[in-house]
Amino acid sequence: MAETTLTNTTGIGPRPDGLRGIASDWSSDQRAFKNVSWGKAMMWIFLLSDTFIFGCFLLSYMTARMSTVTPWPNASEVFSLHIGDVSVPLLLIAIMTFVLISSSGTMAMAVMQGYRRNRKMSAILMLVTAALGATFVGMQAFEWTKLISEGVRPWGNPWGAEQFGATFFMITGFHGTHVTIGVIFLIIVARKVWRGDYDVGERGFFTSRRGNYESVEIMGLYWHFVDLVWVFIFAFFYLW
Repeated sequence: MAETTLTNTTGIGPRPDGLRGIASDWSSDQRAFKNVSWGKAMMWIFLLSDTFIFGCFLLSYMTARMSTVTPWPNASEVFSLHIGDVSVPLLLIAIMTFVLISSSGTMAMAVMQGYRRNRKMSAILMLVTAALGATFVGMQAFEWTKLISEGVRPWGNPWGAEQFGATFFMITGFHGTHVTIGVIFLIIVARKVWRGDYDVGERGFFTSRRGNYESVEIMGLYWHFVDLVWVFIFAFFYLW
């Protein structure tokens, strides 16, 4: 019987058949496994694990909402703002969403300027991103204060199903914590970019090889993930 094994892509010995051959191909993929830094790989792994957590939270919310026999509060009424005598539904939530989505644009430009070695513009854009994130957190704190003053608690609320308060504070609070942490780290990395730590390769936290602005890109991955999660929270919690 003729030999059916093929030479692997590295040219070192024959490639095994079956599952071992598939594993050999994947393990020898230089682009996928050898040219990715530890920092970027670990951030992707962290974001994957965080995706599972947020997914579980949203699934729990959907389960609670669909299984309760008590009417669920109307989001347009609960999250409305009164401007004079007019009640505007979801006005604050729309502004919060606009602010956070806009911050993704400034973060993307900060990454681009970082790889162009324009450190001052990159730092400024990161600080603008942090300011937009802080604005989002501030508006979320206002939203929490308003609802708490109206009687919303993790164990009940004046408008219907008791699970509403628990799911609201859990999901939005967990996301707000992510945004707050992101703001803190954006300021730290922006300070290092402004001082030129990535140009001289100064040792320390969140630094890398000389001339490598990958830390800015890693922060961008985290920030875009936080923005993407908010899109799902906005759709499931406020529009459903």
